[in-house]
Formats: sequence, structure tokens, C-alpha cells
Amino acid sequence: MTQQTTSATRNPECRLQLRRPPLPTPATCHRGARRLRLVTGGGLELEVHPDRALDLGHATFRGVPLSWISPTGISSPALGEARGREWLRSFGGGLLATCGLDTFGPPSTKDSAEYPMHGRVGITPATLVEARIHDGELVIRGEVRQTTVFGENLVLHRTLRSAIGGTSFTLEDTVTNEGLTAAGHMVLYHVNLGWPLLDEHAVLDVNSAKVTPRDDDAAAGVARWHEIEPPQADYREQVFLHDVSQTAAGSAVIDNPALDIRFTLTFDTKTLPALHQWKMAGLGHYVMGLEPANTDQIQGRVRAEESSELPQLQVGESVSYRLTFDFGPSLKKETP
Repeated sequence: MTQQTTSATRNPECRLQLRRPPLPTPATCHRGARRLRLVTGGGLELEVHPDRALDLGHATFRGVPLSWISPTGISSPALGEARGREWLRSFGGGLLATCGLDTFGPPSTKDSAEYPMHGRVGITPATLVEARIHDGELVIRGEVRQTTVFGENLVLHRTLRSAIGGTSFTLEDTVTNEGLTAAGHMVLYHVNLGWPLLDEHAVLDVNSAKVTPRDDDAAAGVARWHEIEPPQADYREQVFLHDVSQTAAGSAVIDNPALDIRFTLTFDTKTLPALHQWKMAGLGHYVMGLEPANTDQIQGRVRAEESSELPQLQVGESVSYRLTFDFGPSLKKETP
């Protein structure tokens, strides 16, 4: 395995590392995938996966794991299948799994067009444009194209940036319709927090005006949507829709005073007017998903189209999204 490292002279703890897989063999030809490791020098470290749309995997703050990693792990996109509910077989979790670009939610079909669960972009490799330290920032930039013959041609331009010595990073996306006709465009940012940040000592806060349960399972727990419960056997997932459209910036916080760590996710509600919350307190699947989205339609592409809730991008039109991930000391910690 070869490794390329760039160091900042002003902070030797700050670095970007590009890890390349070994040359493929019959035993490993479906395992290898590129990985970038971003170390700010301020206690924040995260792994970026160019072969999975520049999504985010393992992340730590002051050495404490933050993200939930599923039993599948962060695998090569070669193992992913864009049909039905097969997304679940290669959903590794990680700090961020991008869903889209033309659908998210359950699978659906219309006029022979298949819209698989959570879309195709998350198993689409990116073209890595830039990975360097520049003007006091660590910057990663890439391009992901979701396209097909006689169909959509949507291009995602993604930039990740973090200040040297910082404890936060921003994700800036621009999606452009480079096709020949208008295209339906749905995107959801599947942010996945896990143990030990997530435990019964932690507190969840969302600045939403209204909380709506997705189904009967969620309705049974809607009064406890904000409670972080211990892992339980036979727990059934609960999904809640948060109305954040009346605020200029959406905000979701998990604060764990026992660890003295506070995570804050903020996003621009002009282009991401909805937040979906995935609460899964099961044994072996213990995760809180905080998921900003460009539509509050949670039942997939066809339902969004039928209910006139499908966002559209005209030919040549672009839309931009911005999310900030911030980590710091708890504001709930009791002082002696």
C-alpha cells in the first residue's frame, strides 16, 4: 500500500492522507477503495471515501468515535446494487451517506423507470479534483456524475473544508442538471451518529416547529422523539419529520455531558427545508440519523411526483447546499 502525505508547516498535527488499495487479486478485487484521512490538528479526524461520492466514514473527536458504522462496513461501491432495497446491503453508515440525486426513501417504479431505495449517488465514484492544504484550510474537492443513456445527467460538485487546528468542517455541494430535459432532483444527507457519543447520557435538540411521525411505529414513540434510549431487543425503527422551514438555519444537536462532547449540525433551510430523524435504538443497530433534505416527502420518488412535491432542475440549472459539522465541549456538563 502506498501513502501520500501532505503536512502543514504551521501545525505538524494537521495532515491529509490518501490511502490507495493494493493492486487487485482474485481475493481482493471487490474490496479495495480509495480513502482520504483528514486530521485538523484540533482534535477532529475523519475519513473521506472518494469511491462513494466523497461520503464520510469513521470520525473521531479528541479520540472519541462519533459515527455509526453498520455491520456491512464501508465497502467498495462494486458491492452495491442500485435496485429495490439492496441499498441496505452496502449501507456502511459513517458520518455521512448521501442519498439521491433523483430519489430518496423507499424504492418505487414508474413507466419502467426504477428508483431504488435512497438512490444511486452513494455508490458512484467521484473524480477527485483536489486534496490539499491551502490558505490555512484543509480542502477536498471532487465531482460525481449520475447519468444514464436517454435519462438524467446530474452532476454533484462537492467541497469539504476545515480550518487548520479547527474542530468543525463544512460541506458545500452544487448539483447541476447537464441533461437535455428538466430533471427531478431529490437529495438527503444521511448523518449517522453512534456509540459512545450516542448513549442515554446524551441529549438531542432540534430547532423544529413541528414533529410528524412517519408511521404507526413512530406515532407510538413521538412523545419521546428527543429521548436517547439505551439499546433494546426487538426495537422497531422510528422516523420523524421535523418542520424547520420557518428558521433561516436548521440545527440539530447531540450533547453528551458524560463525554464532554457536543455535536452540532447546521444547514441552510432555503435549499434544505426538511429534516428527517431516524431513531434506531436496537441491539447491534444503535444509531441516530439526522437527515437534512430538499423535500419533506418521505415516501420516495413516485409519491413525491404524484403529490407535486418533487423538486425540479431545469436544463443548465444548479442548486447549492451547505452543511456545517461542529464539535466542541458540552454545554450541559455540570460544573462542580
